[in-house]
Amino acid sequence: MPLFPPSTNAQYRGAPISAWFLLLSGFLEFVPGCIHYFIPERAITDIAGLNVGHDLSLIVGTFTWMGSMQIPFGLALMIVALRYRTLVPLFLLFNLMERALMSFAGWVWRVPADGHHPPEHYASPVAVVLLTIFLILSLWERTEA
Repeated sequence: MPLFPPSTNAQYRGAPISAWFLLLSGFLEFVPGCIHYFIPERAITDIAGLNVGHDLSLIVGTFTWMGSMQIPFGLALMIVALRYRTLVPLFLLFNLMERALMSFAGWVWRVPADGHHPPEHYASPVAVVLLTIFLILSLWERTEA
């Protein structure tokens, strides 16, 4: 059995732009994952602007762990967008769930005590809106002319 089964793109009936948005989402998941995994100290202090305090190893380990999840998820999003488009709605939903949970945690449930929000706290609510739009478009079946 091959690693990649045959493509399902011909059977996809949703909006093509939704697949391209999923590809972009995958790239935007993969790149930060690489930053979190390969250069966590820079991601923590320079990009997120977090004060690490005394337990740098714990925070670095957490960022590395997050990156280890973002890299394969980003690759999966890109593979689905390019080769298995019948799964585009499902993976848009997964990405929407991820971003909605991140937004809820960052702005409602686990609000930082110091009031500082890293860039992802601002990007995730925007992503929730965009992912909702593209999910609806992916479910809206095109009619063949």
